[in-house]
Amino acid sequence: MGNLVDIGRATHVAFDGLTAEQLLQLGATNVVRASDRLVIGPSRRDDLEHVRARRLWWNSEGWDKVYSSEVRWEPPIVLWVSASLHERVNLWRTCSWLRHLGFAHHDIFVLDFEPVPPSRAASREVLTRPFTCSESVSDHADEVLLDRLGKARPWSGERYERAIRLWESYVDENPLPFVESCIAGVEGFAELAPLWELFSCFFPKKTAESRLRLSRFDEIVFSRLTPDWQTPVAIAAQKSETLVDMWHLLFCTGDLFLPRRLEQWASHSSSAFVERAPGPKPPDAGYPMLSEVYRLTERGMRLRDKGLEQLTDAPSLPIAGTEAYSPSAPWVLLDDGRLARL
Repeated sequence: MGNLVDIGRATHVAFDGLTAEQLLQLGATNVVRASDRLVIGPSRRDDLEHVRARRLWWNSEGWDKVYSSEVRWEPPIVLWVSASLHERVNLWRTCSWLRHLGFAHHDIFVLDFEPVPPSRAASREVLTRPFTCSESVSDHADEVLLDRLGKARPWSGERYERAIRLWESYVDENPLPFVESCIAGVEGFAELAPLWELFSCFFPKKTAESRLRLSRFDEIVFSRLTPDWQTPVAIAAQKSETLVDMWHLLFCTGDLFLPRRLEQWASHSSSAFVERAPGPKPPDAGYPMLSEVYRLTERGMRLRDKGLEQLTDAPSLPIAGTEAYSPSAPWVLLDDGRLARL
């Protein structure tokens, strides 16, 4: 059977900038960049609401063009996706949007790329990563992409619908059905187990003794904060037992999530757990990791050591369709790894 897709006549969706550039160099003329790190921050079922929520979250338009009126969607449509967790979520979202636009599954070709084997020098570091968030289709050579495109076939209708249902449960205000899918597994979507392992790092914990503790991410941040002023760069680079854990998470969220979370903590309460002051760089100079400094207060030390008295001690954090630390959505992580309402 001959090729079903001509690279120059198809619409291509790339989930990162390097892949978009590579496809253009290979002869693609219609490339849509859909690169938003949806593993953190709000996601919404309604498309316009989703765009507004993401724009507010990042305080910018970003590089995501899925919903842009300027896109010329014409079949066949090729989705180039790596093993990266944020690309996998973007894949579900794109499938849902294409169905909304009226495209049938047989118009869409999902090219799913496995990670490139690491070099000997990098293999030890890569093997210690609990999450796959840095992979890219562009890690593969041109001939690999062209060969895969030549063999492209549409997903089955059933698998395509499973991707859409995953997006629908992902953006639901009730996270339990999505979490249950992650724990039980869904055929054809191996990313679900590590995705829940990542997500669980952002929910507050409830111990067997019914004590409330900070989320894993916030625990790491508070363990690195001190009574001395530090920039987010210094906090991220600080030598400590949690160094690897922090960078594993920032690889997935993007490093700008750290100053965002620190800002949330510093502005959360009149009697703050974390204090903020101007940093060595001006706020509008393009150095968000250096424009402010932070330190832990005595109240913050007590919170770090003894835990939360109530969920609202911490600033809420939007995740997918729900929020962590929200009194209206009091989800907590139990010792057995399940999510439950407080």
